[in-house]
Amino acid sequence: MDYKSSLIQDGNPMENLEKQLICPICLEMFTKPVVILPCQHNLCRKCASDIFQAANPYWTNRGGSVSMSGGRFRCPSCRHEVVMDRHGVYGLQRNLLVENIIDIYKQECSRSESVTKHLPAGSDLPKESRPLQKGSHPMCKEHEDEKINIYCLTCEVPTCSMCKVFGAHQACEVAPLQSVFQGQKTELSNCISMLVAGNDRVQTIITQLEDSCRVTKENSHQVKEQLSQKFDVLYTILDEKKSELLQQITQEQEEKLSFIEALIQQYREQLEKSTKLVETAIQSLDEPGGAIFLLSAKQLIKSIVEASKGCQLGKTEQGFENMDYFTLNLEHIADTLRAIDFGTGKGGGGAIYEEEEEFIEEEEQEEEESTEGKEE
Repeated sequence: MDYKSSLIQDGNPMENLEKQLICPICLEMFTKPVVILPCQHNLCRKCASDIFQAANPYWTNRGGSVSMSGGRFRCPSCRHEVVMDRHGVYGLQRNLLVENIIDIYKQECSRSESVTKHLPAGSDLPKESRPLQKGSHPMCKEHEDEKINIYCLTCEVPTCSMCKVFGAHQACEVAPLQSVFQGQKTELSNCISMLVAGNDRVQTIITQLEDSCRVTKENSHQVKEQLSQKFDVLYTILDEKKSELLQQITQEQEEKLSFIEALIQQYREQLEKSTKLVETAIQSLDEPGGAIFLLSAKQLIKSIVEASKGCQLGKTEQGFENMDYFTLNLEHIADTLRAIDFGTGKGGGGAIYEEEEEFIEEEEQEEEESTEGKEE
């Protein structure tokens, strides 16, 4: 606690000091021993024990057997989580500095009260030197010389005895201030403990939900990986089928091209022979001598006649170059794939999946029959 800065800001250092020495649980000045939390805030040990017991109802107290495990609770000032060992609140360190300040403060208050008693009649201490009125002894507004010492149960306000006898609370039911004070103090402490416990439960739920978010993300990532692997297998199968069909088309193309190229070579050879025969015949026509011409004319005429009868080489059939029989109609397969939900539907998904399997089997059977017909 920054006492110096707090004291400077307030014109009455003693009053401000008292505010710094108020326990946030019981709203009274700290009672010894004062324990210091890991977050540097202070509590009365009893108040700290009450909060700890409320947050850890099954933890064995100091009077019973020592628990082998600690517990936890949250600081009422900053909500910092305090983790305890097996000693519980008794494992916290005492704040001797605060205890010494409380002793000094009480001594100063006693000294101020003593000085007040010895002042002449009608004189008063400066405001800074007046003894502070404790929270349990305020003065009545209606009767300035009377301390507030009773509690009006009817009006639910603290008052003084003069108000009960002569004042506004003559017909009201009253009770001793200390008994009501202890009762409401206990009730407030219980409410604080209940609220702290409720906050801890809410924090636990938040932690569980955060863990649920994390696990959901991890599971989603894992399922995505598995789904990608399974679809990769399907892609591999389709690629294999594609490669197989492309290989068949390539093989068919090579066979047809090889046959056509062989025919082209044969026709070129025949054309070359016919060209040479024509050249020989033209040279024979230019021969002036009859005897020489007749020696080769008969055989030459016979060769030309045979060559003129027509080519006996092979030919390609009509539509030989057509490759349409490799064309596939995959529209029905695409429609089937689009209709599959892979059994992920929440309602009736199994029945739909079985119907899709039957549809796929029928489509495969029709495709096999169509393939067999083409092969025949």
